[in-house]
Amino acid sequence: MSGGDDPYEESCEVVVIGGGASGLSLAYHLTAARAPGVTVIEAPDGPLRPPERTWCYWDEGTGDFDAVVCASFSRLRVHGTDGEALTVDPSPMRYRMIRSGPFERMVHHRLARSPGGRLLRATAGAVRPTPGGALVRCTAADGRRLTLRARHVFDSRPVRTLPPARTHLTQHFRGWFVRTAADRFDPSVADLMDFRVPQPRHGLAFGYVLPLAPNRALVEYTEFSRTPLPTEAYEAALARYCRDTLRLPSYTVESAEQGVIPMTDACFPRRSGPAVFRIGTAGGATRPATGYTFAAAQRQARRVAAALHRGRVAVPPPHGRRARAMDAVLLRALDTGRIDGPDFFTGLFRRVPPTRLLRFLDGATSPWEEAGIGLRTPVGPMLRTALELPFLPRRPHPVPRSGENRR
Repeated sequence: MSGGDDPYEESCEVVVIGGGASGLSLAYHLTAARAPGVTVIEAPDGPLRPPERTWCYWDEGTGDFDAVVCASFSRLRVHGTDGEALTVDPSPMRYRMIRSGPFERMVHHRLARSPGGRLLRATAGAVRPTPGGALVRCTAADGRRLTLRARHVFDSRPVRTLPPARTHLTQHFRGWFVRTAADRFDPSVADLMDFRVPQPRHGLAFGYVLPLAPNRALVEYTEFSRTPLPTEAYEAALARYCRDTLRLPSYTVESAEQGVIPMTDACFPRRSGPAVFRIGTAGGATRPATGYTFAAAQRQARRVAAALHRGRVAVPPPHGRRARAMDAVLLRALDTGRIDGPDFFTGLFRRVPPTRLLRFLDGATSPWEEAGIGLRTPVGPMLRTALELPFLPRRPHPVPRSGENRR
């Protein structure tokens, strides 16, 4: 069928733009709900296609993605700046780690088996609303142009401009997959925050260690601050962390990953046209105060699939109002220096039962539970910040350097 200046035009029910965690998760849940005609547009091999990356989340019992979980941790550990280690057991929850490669292959396989499902390797361009749907213009790796006419489009591509916000921080990191000559890691324990690293003048920094075997682990250096670092600064920080803190006498770096996650109280629009929706980080799925996205993307995708099955398409907010309000207070308090970041986070793990804390970080706690947690934080600085927020203007801020959310 001719499509004007484009030599090819095809019709489908649903188009998902982007093959990251959010786009693939939506495709997974749409095919599970037997939605017909799902097309996922992924960038072809080349500079636009991101390298393999890591996504983490916590869950209990069995889940949809057990077959592709590469590591699972029954205990979580936090190290304070004073060197004290706090290990908690969040049972029945476990912290799980997925690599993007196996996850992609699983979803691609489901698409191939779904009626009308397919994977299109192309670069998506403009999305234009039309009566009863939208047009998505694409360019294949060989330069061939294609227009997809869809009833519904879900776009997970990063936004070009962040919405105005009162606070703009970034979570930026670089990680090494290391192999040691001797066994040095406990595969049952994930080090979520190790504050024994030198702290920056603004924000906070921590190590993050996910063991894959007694002699293999993902070791990361992470900062919450306003500006990402050059790669060589992360490399130096990682080398110092492995040598001085983890005391690894001999290791080999097998691969690396790096990313930047926006931490902002901006309000991300979830709709850009009558039939065009934003999902993932672009649709506000990233939890502003932690950077975690994967679990929220699953909740959002399940609800989208259920709504589509009922014939009423909508992208629900991935986080509730109370969670967003509490995150806005915490981000502002961190940015102003009113609270000490390492002390704040180690205090939460020390004073709040671990299962309740993880539910709180997922936005699944009741108002009474949240009030109890709030009383275990620095009440004065947090209250002062909460009273100040309504009077602060929202300002635009440049999008941080591109990076794939590990969480």
